[in-house]
Amino acid sequence: MSTSSATVAGSPPPGAGSSGDINLSKKPRPAESAIKVLLATCALLSALISVGIVAALIDPVIDFFGQVPFGDYFALEGEYGVLPLINATMITTIIALLVAVPLGLGAAMYLSEYASPRARRILKPTVELLAGVPSVVYGFFALAFVTPTLLQDILSLDVGFTNMLAAGLILGVMVIPTIASLAEDSLSAVPMAMRQGSLAMGANRMQTTVRVVFPAALSGIAAAIVLGMSRAIGETMIVTLAAGNIKNFTLDPRDGAQTMTGFIANTAGGENPVGSVDYNMLFAVGMTLFVITLVINMVSIFIVRRYRQAY
Repeated sequence: MSTSSATVAGSPPPGAGSSGDINLSKKPRPAESAIKVLLATCALLSALISVGIVAALIDPVIDFFGQVPFGDYFALEGEYGVLPLINATMITTIIALLVAVPLGLGAAMYLSEYASPRARRILKPTVELLAGVPSVVYGFFALAFVTPTLLQDILSLDVGFTNMLAAGLILGVMVIPTIASLAEDSLSAVPMAMRQGSLAMGANRMQTTVRVVFPAALSGIAAAIVLGMSRAIGETMIVTLAAGNIKNFTLDPRDGAQTMTGFIANTAGGENPVGSVDYNMLFAVGMTLFVITLVINMVSIFIVRRYRQAY
């Protein structure tokens, strides 16, 4: 009787293989199939939108370069020279990164390594709230406070009403939530065992954070910085209001200069006839900005793949 019971108890359930494992590979899952189709559609739609953007830019760009030589476009001077716009864009972006990277990474390290759970629940949403402030509000804040009060009155700098320094500073404040949030997620993803091992060997918390946790999360941190850079390069309203609306090739951030996105905003809202050279330059600058952003994203992908660590 006991032998029979043991045989029955040890027998595989219906539908199981000889090893006793249940085979569910052929079980119908209509909901899972629908989700797969939906996700694939979203991925395909994203790719098609990018292709559509490029396709919309191609014809006006071809018409533009059919009338304006490449040498006149990639020039420091002239009506169609784009280098002053690129220069102003890079200067404001560098200033923004000088502000956002230290503050963003500092906030990320505090939230990940030092803050209590209660402080993290309060501070992280507070930092992320900065990302919800409209960029036009940031632009007016730069004009109303940063330039006249901070730069001119407090720091006594010789700056104009519009200048790249104020625009870059406010861009940095706007980018802080992007870098802080993504970097904090990367730091928090590092296994606790690595921290415990470092502390067990005599390292203090700061040494553990800087020499163990930070290098382990380097790929995610690099991606956060590059994403913040792309965010700063593509920002429009802040630089349109605070940086200036005149082409000016200068390396002095105290001067006003027009950026690429500022040029696009002003040209799109102007009275240039559709199909004219001035109107088509809008698309040429847009294509240049698209290529710059694409290169930055490719560099980001390379860095992430190069330094990614799996746990």
